[in-house]
Amino acid sequence: MMNKFLTGVAGAALLSLPMASPLSAQSVSDDASVFGARESVRAASLSPSGNQLVYIASADDQGEAVYVVDLATAGAKPKRIMLFTEPMADLTGCSWATETQLVCRAYISVRDASIGEYLGVTRMFSVNSDGSDLKVLEGRRSMRALDDVFNGGSVIALDMPGEDGKVLMTRTYVKEASNNTRLANDKEGLGVVAIDLKDGSETAVETPDKNAIRYVADDTGQVRLKATQMRGASGYSEDEIGYFYRTPNSKKWEQLSRLELNAGSNLGFQPVAVDAKTNVAYGFEDGTDGFTKLYSVSLDGAMTRTPIVVRSDADVDQMLLIGRQRRAVGASFATEKRQIEYFDPDLKALAASLSEALPNHPLINIIGASSDESKLLIAASSDVDPGMLYLFDRAARALNPLLPLREAADGKAMGAMQPISYPAADGTMIPGYLTLPPGSDGKNLRAIVMPHGGPSSRDEWGFDWLVQYFAARGFAVLQPNFRGSSGYGAKWFGRNGFQAWRTAIGDVNDGARWLVSQGLAKPNGLAAVGWSYGGYAALQSQALDPGLFGAIVAIAPVTDLAKLVEDSRKFSNYRLVENFVGKGDHVTAGSPAQNAASFSAPVLLFHGTADQNVDIEQSRIMAKALEKAGKKVELVEYDDFEHDLDSKSVRANMLGKIDAFLRAELGN
Repeated sequence: MMNKFLTGVAGAALLSLPMASPLSAQSVSDDASVFGARESVRAASLSPSGNQLVYIASADDQGEAVYVVDLATAGAKPKRIMLFTEPMADLTGCSWATETQLVCRAYISVRDASIGEYLGVTRMFSVNSDGSDLKVLEGRRSMRALDDVFNGGSVIALDMPGEDGKVLMTRTYVKEASNNTRLANDKEGLGVVAIDLKDGSETAVETPDKNAIRYVADDTGQVRLKATQMRGASGYSEDEIGYFYRTPNSKKWEQLSRLELNAGSNLGFQPVAVDAKTNVAYGFEDGTDGFTKLYSVSLDGAMTRTPIVVRSDADVDQMLLIGRQRRAVGASFATEKRQIEYFDPDLKALAASLSEALPNHPLINIIGASSDESKLLIAASSDVDPGMLYLFDRAARALNPLLPLREAADGKAMGAMQPISYPAADGTMIPGYLTLPPGSDGKNLRAIVMPHGGPSSRDEWGFDWLVQYFAARGFAVLQPNFRGSSGYGAKWFGRNGFQAWRTAIGDVNDGARWLVSQGLAKPNGLAAVGWSYGGYAALQSQALDPGLFGAIVAIAPVTDLAKLVEDSRKFSNYRLVENFVGKGDHVTAGSPAQNAASFSAPVLLFHGTADQNVDIEQSRIMAKALEKAGKKVELVEYDDFEHDLDSKSVRANMLGKIDAFLRAELGN
C-alpha cells in the first residue's frame, strides 16, 4: 500500500543548502506567498555518531523530501534520498536507527465510504540512508483480517542493548477469520515487537492487550509502562485511563495510577517517561492549587512520590526528552514566554548562554543528540525570527548554523509579540499577546482579535505565520488567552470554552473593546479571525455583541455543538466528546449556526473537504443559516484538504482572500 507513495532517488545530484536574500515591502500576493509557505525544515534527526543529519523538507506544493547530510565532511551538500508526493499523505518524521538506516512515519488520509468520513492511517517504514531497500514495517497482513489496521505503530526505543540494528515498536494485532484454517491469528490489541531492520523480521516482546493504547520504554530499551483504556459494550471508550508499571527485569504489570478524563481536564497522575538509572517514572498531575506539576514516582513497589517541577502561576505541561534514549532532562511551562527547568545543570547553563548569545534571545529547543550527547541538534526561534537549526559540539564549544526553518520568511520584517493583559467586564485580567505592524506607531490601526484553537490550548510567545502575515498587511493582532484556555490552572480552564462559552467569548470581545480604549484600534476597524475553536469563537462573538466587529473570518470552525457530538457517535471517543460539550441550554445558545439571525458582520468561511477534526458540514451549515437569515457570507472550500490546509498554494490563496475581504469591509 505504501510503496506507491514513495519514490526512492538514490544517486540523485547533490543539492546546495538553500540561501535566502532579504525581502523588501511587497504586494499582498507576495506577502501571502511568504507567510503561507510551508516550513523549510519539518523534522530533523541526528545520527548515533552525530556526524550525519536527516531532515524532512517541504517539496513542491504539499509534498515532502528527505535529505541526508554528511556533517563530518567540510562542504558536503544535502543529498535527497526520497520524495513523498501523495496529495493526501504526509511524511511526519524520520529517525536514525543505526548509522546507515532510518525509520520513518507516514500519515495518510483515506475516505471510508461506509461511514462517509475521512480517517487517518499511519505506517512505519525503514530505508537505508542512501534511499535504497525501503521496507514497510507493518507485520502480518491477511485477507482474513476481521478489521482494518489504522495505527501502523510507533517506535518506542531506537536502541536495544546487545541487539544492533533492531528497534522496539508497537504493533496492532487484528483477529482473523478461522474458517478452514488453523493458522488464523486470534490475538488482538496493541503489543510490542522488536524489528530487525536488516531483513524486516520481528520478534514479539509484549503480548497484545486489546485495551492497551500506549507503551513506554525506559532509556535502556525495556518496556516499563503500559496505558489502557476500556471500551464499553457499545464500543465507546471509557473516561478513564489506567497506567501500569514494571520493576526492572520483571514481566509483571503493577497498578501505577488512574487518570480521569473530565471534560477536557485530567484528574490523576499521568506518567510520560521512565529513567532507568533512578528507577522512577516522571509524570504530570494537578496539585491542590489546581496547577499541573511534574512529579516522579519510584517504580520499586513503594511508589515514593516526589515533586520535581512545581509552579503556582502556570501549568508545568511539557517534558524535555533528548537523545536516542529519550533521556528526561527537564520540564517546561509557559508564563509570558515558555521556560524550561532543567534537571541537568550543564544543559541549563548551555541553554541560557545560547539564548543570551543569539540575536533576539530566542527560545532554545534541543531536538536531537548523538548517542553520547556530545553533539546536540538545536532549534532556535523567537517571535520575530522563524528559526534556525544548529549543530552544537559540546567538546569544541562550537555552534554551527545548518538550515533556516522557514526559508521563505528569512529577511522579512516582523512585528514584535508583546505580552499584555486587559480587564474583562467582571474585572478579571485576561492575559494575551499584542503584535503591531513593523514600524507602526500603534495608533488607530485596523485590528484583528484572533482567539486560539482548542479550546484546551493557549497562545504562546513565538513565531506565528498567521499573526505575522496580518502584521505585514498593517493590522494589529491581539491573541487573548481567554478563560477556558489551558496552561493557567484548573480554575482558569473552568468548564472549558464550550460549556462556559459566555465567559470565553466575553473575554474575546472585551479584548476588542480594550484595543479601542487604548487608542490602538479604530472603533470601525475591528475584525475577528480564528481557526478551529478560534473560528467558533470569532463567529460566536456575534451572539453577544453583533455590532462589535466589522468582519468575521472563520477557518474550519465548529458551528453546531449538537452536530459535533452527534458526528462523533461513529467513533470510539463519542462519550468523551459528549462529556466535553456537555448537555443543556448552552448547546443551542452556544452554537453560531443557531444564532445566525443575530449576525451583523459579514462572514468569510474557509474549510477543507477532508477535515477530520471538524467536518466540512459545520461550515456548510453555517453558510446556509446565514444565507437563510439574509446575511452576507461566503464559504471557500478546498477539495481534499485537511484541518491544517497544509499547502503553500492553498494558504497563499486563503491569505489573499482574507486580506481583500478585510480591506473591503473595514476600509483601507
